[in-house]
Order: sequence, then C-alpha cells, then structure tokens
Amino acid sequence: MSTMIDRIRARRAGPAAAPGQGGAERPDPHAELRARRDALAEQVAELTWDLGGLTYEMAIRDHFRLDVLVRRAATLQERDAELGEVERLLAAAADGVAGGCRSCGAPHGRGATYCWRCGQPLMGQATSTAVMESLGSSPG
Repeated sequence: MSTMIDRIRARRAGPAAAPGQGGAERPDPHAELRARRDALAEQVAELTWDLGGLTYEMAIRDHFRLDVLVRRAATLQERDAELGEVERLLAAAADGVAGGCRSCGAPHGRGATYCWRCGQPLMGQATSTAVMESLGSSPG
C-alpha cells in the first residue's frame, strides 16, 4: 500500500518518455509552479499527519496544549491556502490567465481581489471623480 507522499514523489518524477517521440522538446513554462505545488502538497500532507499525531499524543496523556495545537494548525492552514492558490494558478494557466501581486510578488489567479499572502488589493480602484467624468462624457 503506497502512502500519499509516495504518490506525490511518483508524480514529481513524472512519466517516462514514450518511445518514438523524437524531436526537440519545449520547456514547460509552468514547471516551477508544478514543482511548487508538489512541494506544498508534500508539506501539507506531513503537517496534517504531524498535527494528528500531536493531538493523539496529547490525548493519551490527557494533557492538551492548545497554544501548540493552534500554532501547528495555523502553519498547516497557511501552507494549505498557498497550495490552493498554486493549484488555481495551474488551472488558470491552462486558460492563459495568471498574475503576480505588485506588492509581494505572490502569484494569484483570475478574479482575485486581494493578495492571499499580504492582503494588498490587486486591482486599482477608480476614484469617484473619474467615474463621474466617464459618465458625463458618455452620450445620453
């Protein structure tokens, strides 16, 4: 029986080159993003198992340290959020849609309003005077 980490490592290794496929291969423009996804998936799996094991150990000793559990859960939540964003970017990359935060450089997907890492707005906001001018210049 294989574990999730074994499956992630196998996916990271990638499929073997099929025989008969000659010619020059194009470099994968999303290779870095895929590698980041695989590393994050491995981290999330390990953090999940660690958090579960830690909770179990505390339960059998009947001594819970909530501050430790909350810190570990927060770390897991951060990695999981980053993994979700990278997966959304890979899905959006198939459509050719992706971007980066102007403030911290974190990648973001289409439709994101705020950066998931630093919280800065991703789209510029129009001032009310600019809106009124555009409405005043339109006919009717």
